Amino acid sequence: MADEPLEERSPAHGAPAGIDPDPGRSGLTGTENQIQWASQIRPRVALEFDRVARALQARALGQTEPDRQETCDLIAVVEEKRDEVLANDRAGYFIRDWQELNGRVREIIASDPRYRAIKAGREARRQDTPERT
Repeated sequence: MADEPLEERSPAHGAPAGIDPDPGRSGLTGTENQIQWASQIRPRVALEFDRVARALQARALGQTEPDRQETCDLIAVVEEKRDEVLANDRAGYFIRDWQELNGRVREIIASDPRYRAIKAGREARRQDTPERT
C-alpha cells in the first residue's frame, strides 16, 4: 500500500483507501450505555487517524527521496494501527483508552518499532550529510 501514489490513497470521504468511513455503525459489545458512549468516541478516533494520515500525505508531497518513501511507510503504519484500533469491538476499550485523544495516535505510532527504525534511519542520514553553509 505504501507504494501506491498518494493521490490514490485518499478517496472523496477523506479516509485512506479500503477503510470504512463510518466505523461507528459497526457492532460493539458492552452494556447499552457503554455502547452508546463508545459509538460517539469511535468515529472521532477514526477521524483523528485520518487527520494524521492526511498530514503525513501532505508532508510527503513536498519531500524528496528517501524521506518521501519513509513518510509513505509511516502512513502505512498509521493505516495499520487505525485498522487494529477500530477492529476492537469492546466498548470499554474506546471509553477507557480513547475518550481523550490528546496525542494518543502519536503515542501509538511512536511506540511502533517501524517508526523508531524510520526515525533512526533519518537521524543517521542527517548526521552523514555534510552541512551546507
